[in-house]
Amino acid sequence: MKSQRPYLLRALYSWIVDSGEIPYLLVDATGPEVQVPLDHVEDGQIILNIGANAVLELHIGDEYAMFGSRFDGRHYDIVLPMESIRAIYCKDSGEGMVFPDETLAKPAGVERVLDRVQHVTGSDSDDEPPDPSDRPTLRLV
Repeated sequence: MKSQRPYLLRALYSWIVDSGEIPYLLVDATGPEVQVPLDHVEDGQIILNIGANAVLELHIGDEYAMFGSRFDGRHYDIVLPMESIRAIYCKDSGEGMVFPDETLAKPAGVERVLDRVQHVTGSDSDDEPPDPSDRPTLRLV
């Protein structure tokens, strides 16, 4: 399945701009394909203003985010592989989203939930009807 990150990134960018705020990216600058001004990297990370007044020709594709920007009066072509983008947020309000590390294993319990769904939906080869106490329930909080 395709990564959700570029879709969420585009949606959150639009939401932040439509809200009248400035979008910022938190980027892991240690990746091999990341192109950012190294003088501005701290602890392997860089924070980038991607507001309309700060970038030229912003393109958020499925594999990369790319744009031109100025640092210390010099133009830089910024290239960010999607997996290097850790978060998008508004500087003033702090609203935004931190993206999960897609290389991590599935969260604990996911396999058990998937097994239960297969059992309840009958996609297992088991001929016995499911036990009603095993059915998933919705709990409103």
